[in-house]
Amino acid sequence: MTTFDAARIVAAREIRVKLRDKTFIWSTIIFLVIVAASTVLPNIFGGGPSSVAVVQGPAATALADAGLEVRTVGDDAEAERLVRAGDVDAAVVTGPRVLAMDDAPSDVVNALSARPPVELLDPSAVDPALAFLIPYAFAFVFFMTSLTFGLQIAQSVTEEKQTRVVEILVATVPIRALLAGKVIAGAILAFGQIALIAAVAYIGVSTAGVPGDLLSLLGPAIAWFLPFFVVGFVMLAALWAAVGALVSRQEDIGAASTPMQMVVMLPFFAVIFLQDNPTVMTLLSYLPVSSPTAMPVRLFDGDAAGWEPILSLVILAATAVAMLFVGARIYEGSLLKTGGRTGFAAAWRDREAARLTK
Repeated sequence: MTTFDAARIVAAREIRVKLRDKTFIWSTIIFLVIVAASTVLPNIFGGGPSSVAVVQGPAATALADAGLEVRTVGDDAEAERLVRAGDVDAAVVTGPRVLAMDDAPSDVVNALSARPPVELLDPSAVDPALAFLIPYAFAFVFFMTSLTFGLQIAQSVTEEKQTRVVEILVATVPIRALLAGKVIAGAILAFGQIALIAAVAYIGVSTAGVPGDLLSLLGPAIAWFLPFFVVGFVMLAALWAAVGALVSRQEDIGAASTPMQMVVMLPFFAVIFLQDNPTVMTLLSYLPVSSPTAMPVRLFDGDAAGWEPILSLVILAATAVAMLFVGARIYEGSLLKTGGRTGFAAAWRDREAARLTK
């Protein structure tokens, strides 16, 4: 059996086990419900457009053009009666005047107001709300996925080590194939979960009536986010597996994984709080730990030249190869050691246990 075949078998096993895990299933369902609710509920609780009673004429036309629910009446008295009866939210009568019971309907007032023409000097500028939400979304997705699935990979390695199952596995499967299988399985599960979230979010956004040009605006950023996410996740997954191999008990994972958690958390907060600083964002878009988030954000804002994501991805890929080597060496040097936490230096030096299984 080749190393590739062994890694494929390990990955298939890891995926089957995780898909049967009720915690994983319910956490995914809850995440999907949160995404759906965040896109659909604001529109539902917003109450929709106001209903307005008005005599047929220019005012009725203006209200209809604004998307309001217009109810044509014969005279002003009938319009006022409908408001008092609660059949409509507001009425427009001679004057014109807007009648309402206890709350001024701003959408009705805006529809009847004469607005001066507006000329945008920078029509390509990003909406301020999107300028905050999009960086947050990219950072949050990468942060949560890397942290959640990374910890799961570490816990899986430690569990096999604590129960001594790993000794049986390495007797038939090369250690590096075991590591590769866990990394591949974690990547597939993470990407699958993100695909479901993206699909639910798209359906929710479409249902909520968000303008259709939003996806065209996000297209290039999302297209680049995918390869950055893939390479960045694989880079971190190998290190998470190494963290799991350093300890012999589940209780020790928290302390051992603190450096990794900081590596994941710091770029998240940096992109969120420093997104308005072009110099810092440029630097973050080339640092491997933050480029999966920072570079797509710069592309969305239109601040990155066409060659920059290519160079950044090359740097990230080179770093990922180096981290795979580091993670594999620590993993091999500590996987078969029990009785306590293995030091980084000791795991780096001692690979005799791994060689004996080859």
